[in-house]
Amino acid sequence: MRIATWNVNSITARLPRLLAWLESSGTDVLCLQEAKTTAEQFPVDALRELGYESAVNATGRWNGVALLSRVGLEDVVKGLPGGPGYEGVEEPRAVSATCGPVRVWSVYVPNGREVGHPHYEYKLQWFEALRAAVAQDAAGGRPFAVLGDYNVAPTDDDVWDLTVFEGSTHVTPAEREALAALRGTGLQDVVPRPLKYDHPYTYWDYRQLAFPKNRGMRIDLVYGNEPFAKAVTDAYVDREERKGKGASDHAPVVVDLDV
Repeated sequence: MRIATWNVNSITARLPRLLAWLESSGTDVLCLQEAKTTAEQFPVDALRELGYESAVNATGRWNGVALLSRVGLEDVVKGLPGGPGYEGVEEPRAVSATCGPVRVWSVYVPNGREVGHPHYEYKLQWFEALRAAVAQDAAGGRPFAVLGDYNVAPTDDDVWDLTVFEGSTHVTPAEREALAALRGTGLQDVVPRPLKYDHPYTYWDYRQLAFPKNRGMRIDLVYGNEPFAKAVTDAYVDREERKGKGASDHAPVVVDLDV
């Protein structure tokens, strides 16, 4: 079984690449983030033609998450139970479902903007709500994983140059402590480092030739419980999908399971 996560940075802009990638990659379940569309405009029919069911939590221009599955899609939950709102709005940042033998979440953690900003506090509150929401499944006996754009680099090695991010979000102790608390529910990072290269970054800014210079960050993560982690047979970042015209600024992260 092949499960992946990908921040597509607008499914409308990325649809041809997405459809081609699904066909070529053999992915069974894909967690999408930053759909940047409404549920009504989501390309359900085009995906169904490829054999994928869709569970979508999206409301407009910003944010938006989805789960695509060709192995079943049951017990769908849209939104983060008990999650905070921002400026009075519950943003569409989470969706979960059972896909065959595995329970998965697709999450798009708030960016945080800058340290001390209300959005930064919202980010930490969102992490705490996520920890509480997944704790029972994380400690259970069924393979379970939370995949997505976490907007946090877990360690100093997960950014190309720590000095560039000094004093910024994504690398602060509070954000990394929130990640550690999430792992404390029984989850672990199932994508090993190093992979086939020293720095398996997943995100590169569009500006200043960041991708050709490999000035990236590893912020797209796959956190699985013990049954999920034990089933992992391979994992990789599909850097090729970050190349070329019309690419997202994130690359897909792919995990193979023997379940």
